[in-house]
Parts: sequence; C-alpha cells; structure tokens
Amino acid sequence: MNHVSVRALLLRGMLAGLGAGLLALVVPYLVGEPHVDAAIAFESAHSHDHGEELVSRSLQSTAGLATGVLVYGVALGGIAALAFCVALGRIGRYGPRATALLVSMAALGAVYVVQFLKYPANPPSVGDPGTNGKRTTLYFLMIAFSVLLSVAAVILGRRLAPRLGNWYATVVASAAFVVVAGLAYAFLPAVNEVPEDFPATVLWQFRLAALAIQCTQWAAFGLLFGHLAERVLVPTAAAERQSGIGASSPA
Repeated sequence: MNHVSVRALLLRGMLAGLGAGLLALVVPYLVGEPHVDAAIAFESAHSHDHGEELVSRSLQSTAGLATGVLVYGVALGGIAALAFCVALGRIGRYGPRATALLVSMAALGAVYVVQFLKYPANPPSVGDPGTNGKRTTLYFLMIAFSVLLSVAAVILGRRLAPRLGNWYATVVASAAFVVVAGLAYAFLPAVNEVPEDFPATVLWQFRLAALAIQCTQWAAFGLLFGHLAERVLVPTAAAERQSGIGASSPA
C-alpha cells in the first residue's frame, strides 16, 4: 500500500468516524439522557452540598455531549484507519469492506468491551470524588492492557496458523486472550462505589445505554469506512465499464 493510499484512507477514516459519531448521538439523546437526569435527581435528593454549577445541564446534554462524541469519533476513526492499513491482507483473504468491519468490531472489543466488563460506566452520583484519580488510572490501564493483549493474540494466531490451520489457531489465540484477560480481572482491584439505595434499574439501563453508544458508533464506522475504503482501493464496476466503453468507441 503506497503513501498516497494511506493518507487517503486516514482522511476517510476520520470522516467515517465523524459520520459514525453523528449516528451514535441519537442513542444518548433517546435512551441515555433520561437515566442521567434520574441519577442527578437522586444525587440532589441525597446531598446537601450543592456547589455552584460551572456548566449548565442543558449545555452538557447538547453541545457538550455532541462535542465529546464527535471528537472521539474523529480521533478513533483516524487510529482505526491506520489499523486497517496494517490489517488489510494480513488477517485473511478479506476485501476492504470485510476488513474494515472486522477491525471495527475488534476495536470495539479491545477499546471498550473488555474494560467495560471490569469497570463498567457509572452515572452521576455514583463514585467517590476522592477516588477519581485511581478509577481513571485503572480505566486507562485496562484499555492499554486489552489493546496489547489483542495484538498479542493476533500475533499468536498467525504463528500457529501454519501448524494448526486458521480455525484452530484462531480458537487457541482466542482462548489465550480470554484466560489472560480473566487473570487480569482477578488481580486488578475492584471498584464498587454504588450507593446502597441507588436505583438498580437506573444503573443497569445507564450502562446498557453506554454500551449501545459504543456499539452503534463502531458498527457505523465499520460500514461507512468499509464503503469509503473500497472506493479508494478497488475500482468500481461502473468506472471499469466506462473505461471499457471509452476504449472501444471509434476514434
């Protein structure tokens, strides 16, 4: 893959990330924000220390939310496009669309799902402000560990494939990933700061909404970027037909 193709794919990855972010914004507005409001109402009812609100709730739930999701989408889209450039042709005989979707699903698992199972998202009023630093460190540590473990699993699968075949190599590499991730879950400290009287339904639905946002964003990215990448890497049938017509037309 030449330098021009990589640059073109990087740009299209960022555009696909932006488009996926726009689609993903629908999820928090429909199913996420009501649970955030319920959590804030719980906090207001159980706390007597109501400090000055630096950013209004209306701004947080509109411009603030949109900015965060879209910037996240563009940044992750660029990184995923570079990962696509590395993966294309190296993980099997898949075309650009299938490779883009596989990369996006692998990114969803490595960047979000693995750490989500250990440290799930919490709504406002859940968590001790004094442990913010510790919880943030554990969160990013789990993401870094998951990404590195995913890369190691891919390398292991590729090295085992000549001896075991693609199917069994994939099974062994996946099993190794699950075992090592399980050990990390067992040894990393747990974080359980949910108040005893916090509504379980609100907590559960908030976490489902957070997961739905990520699933929507990465699935949309895989589909959008796959389409854009194929237009760069594979000439369309229409263009080929038009070239054929032009070549066969009389002078």
